[in-house]
Amino acid sequence: MTQYIVTGMTCAACQARVEKAVGRVEGVRSVSVSLLTNSMGVEGDASEDEIIRAVKEAGYGARPKNGADTKTNNDRISASQKLAAEQEALKDHETPKLVKRLAWSVGFLLILMYITMGHNMINLPVPAFLEHNHLGLALTQMLLALIVMYINRAFFISGFRTLFHLNPNMDALVALGSSVSFGWSLYVFYKMTIMITQGISNADIMEVYHSQLYFETAAMIPALITVGKTLESLSKGRTTDALKNLMTMAPKTATIERDGKEISADIDDVQEGDIFVVKPGESIPVDGIIIEGESAVDESALTGESIPVDKSIGDNVSAATINQSGYFKARASRVGEDTTFSQIIQMVSDAAATKAPIARIADRVSGVFVPAVITIAIVVFIIWLTKGAGTTFALERAICVLVISCPCALGLATPVAIMVGNGMGARNGILFKTSESLENTGKVQIVALDKTGTITEGKPEVTDIIPAAGVTQTELVTTAYLLEARSEHPLAKAIVDSMDEQPCPAHPVTDFKALPGNGILAKQNGQKLYAGSGKFIRTVCKMDSFIEQKEHSLSNEGKTPLFFARDEKLLGIIAVADVIKQDSYKAVKDLQNMGVEVVMLTGDNEQTALSIGKQAGVDRVIAGVLPDGKESVIRKLQKFGKVAMVGDGINDSPALTRADIGIAIGAGTDVAIDSADVVLMNSKLTDVSAAIRLSRGTLKNIYENLFWAFAYNIILIPMAAGLYRGINMNPMWGAAAMSLSSFSVCMNALRLNLFKVHDDSHDKKTKHYVTLEELDNININTDEMEEKKMTKTLNVEGMMCEHCEARVKKALEAVAGVESAVADHNANKAVVTLSEEVSDDVLRKAVEDQDYKVISVD
Repeated sequence: MTQYIVTGMTCAACQARVEKAVGRVEGVRSVSVSLLTNSMGVEGDASEDEIIRAVKEAGYGARPKNGADTKTNNDRISASQKLAAEQEALKDHETPKLVKRLAWSVGFLLILMYITMGHNMINLPVPAFLEHNHLGLALTQMLLALIVMYINRAFFISGFRTLFHLNPNMDALVALGSSVSFGWSLYVFYKMTIMITQGISNADIMEVYHSQLYFETAAMIPALITVGKTLESLSKGRTTDALKNLMTMAPKTATIERDGKEISADIDDVQEGDIFVVKPGESIPVDGIIIEGESAVDESALTGESIPVDKSIGDNVSAATINQSGYFKARASRVGEDTTFSQIIQMVSDAAATKAPIARIADRVSGVFVPAVITIAIVVFIIWLTKGAGTTFALERAICVLVISCPCALGLATPVAIMVGNGMGARNGILFKTSESLENTGKVQIVALDKTGTITEGKPEVTDIIPAAGVTQTELVTTAYLLEARSEHPLAKAIVDSMDEQPCPAHPVTDFKALPGNGILAKQNGQKLYAGSGKFIRTVCKMDSFIEQKEHSLSNEGKTPLFFARDEKLLGIIAVADVIKQDSYKAVKDLQNMGVEVVMLTGDNEQTALSIGKQAGVDRVIAGVLPDGKESVIRKLQKFGKVAMVGDGINDSPALTRADIGIAIGAGTDVAIDSADVVLMNSKLTDVSAAIRLSRGTLKNIYENLFWAFAYNIILIPMAAGLYRGINMNPMWGAAAMSLSSFSVCMNALRLNLFKVHDDSHDKKTKHYVTLEELDNININTDEMEEKKMTKTLNVEGMMCEHCEARVKKALEAVAGVESAVADHNANKAVVTLSEEVSDDVLRKAVEDQDYKVISVD
């Protein structure tokens, strides 16, 4: 997407005009114009010159936002220059000008109002040469009105220019209303001069002076609209605060090591592979990997979490996060626009440049709104004349219609809420890639969750320590550590990592030997030590009923029991499992309370999947599903409603792409996931419900804004036309109402800044949500995925855990002709799906090369 700054837009009609003009350029696939940020995003092959020319021919100005395509021409502009361009684009240039214009307008308007109301109504004193000098007073009013109109000449220049282009905007309504008032008053002024020359009585001249002059209206209309524009500009500026605050966090310099010395360098001079130094309190300049030292890092700029994260050697650190305590060195892994922080800014900026589908309603209305209002004003004027009303009254009604009508509120209703919603998401580590994804996330009815790394931690942890009768926990744990410390198996690492302190044995462990598919054998002080599966340990010692019962219950819970023995004596069990995250159960309940049906998809065996699903509170679990199978399941679920897929964004990319909303969770080190619509910077599953909650809150705010914008015009235009009996509105009140309408829409959108994304106290089920019973009507068994394919089942001996399953799976899928493989260590089976005939011997060899034994192939 190439982004541009567009100048000269003042209302929704301008926005629609620019979109229409650029959309006609050959090679433009899509265009989105934001009145809120005065920006335009264009996708396609059209050149910059053609696009800028089209905008200028429409009566506006345009220039590239960064001087280059934000995606493909990054070599033409550095990261800091691009950031500066983004900051300049968001900088509030308009408000200071409006405040200055308003101050001058109010100054001269007060003098004018002193004459028209102070002197004429309550007889306040005026200079002697104006006393009883109605012609002089009228001339003074005319001059003051001209000054105020000149101060606000931007309305007239823009308004009449768009009129000449036959695409009138809001400024055209202001310009017409003020000009007609001034023109009529000028006619009345000359009429008064004729009356004086004809010797008409002073009382009659006074009657014309008091009842037919509208110089104060001609001045009041642009002045009051400027009041509204100033308030609107101030509130619009606040809607981009989140993005501007993000940009101010960007580091400008880095301390890097060059030739053994620490030097301060500009952030653009840091190269990938450079060693940089970060001291306590400093901002981390680029993404990197710690190679020396440790610290606690405040990552709130990225994740919204205020609790510091401990970092040590080998850990990743991200740009714009704050080093709170220790001193460390890191090697730069991502610099410039590739850093996580830069991509977040780009993502939020791109989202602001896109348009939500709901905005098209207002766009269609805005495109015809101003011409329709001008037509209504003319019709109102003619009707009142034909009904016998005086010209002055009919003109007053027509002017009221012109100045009270407001397309701006319609144009701002959606983008201001979208901008604030996107900013709120960014502050909480929830990144919506487009405005459409922000709108549609709240509409999801089914959420499909990947298991590993989404519901679970994604790494094995010790869950249970069960000593055998007559054995202390210390003896069991010490023996386990001595055996597993020298093993490279992932389950062994989980046991070692669980130890608070490393035991110091009285005698060393010798003759260490790994027995693939079975376990470990070693010696200590002449005694044999064993570790492994229940099947292996049963060959060296007996198990009592208590231990066998524990083995069975742990397996049913999806845990892997590891047994330990010394000589012929069983020491006990240590169970290891990929445990669910602390917030998984609450996250699932939150989704269910919001009327969202939760489905868990996993490639694991059914027993493990059901156990995890039960712990997490998921009612529907689909096990043994491969990445392409997940995509097929998502497609079938979509028959019942809008589906969101939550995964890691890499292995689940087909399903993320297929889903109505793809949500990548735990992507804090890589936000550039093309397959996802929403990126959650934290690994918290509760952020999924928070994203849905924020989307619903934003959509509700948009509906409120649109209701107000439409209701305002539907109610007040007839009132201005004089259709409500007994109500004759003054044009000045019409201008005041118009000026406040846009301001009220912006202020309502700013209420979203108070929205609490993790507060579930106001959650409600949507009116049309999917029930589990409805899902039961669809067959989404993994063996019915579009077509029948050839399968073979291998009976494998020696698999002990999920990691053994993964090893067998990887070995089988490396065989030519094997499309996919699913291994189950509990059933001691591996099922392969074949795209072509593969001999049993080839499959057997692939598994046995990994030190597992194949009993048979069916």
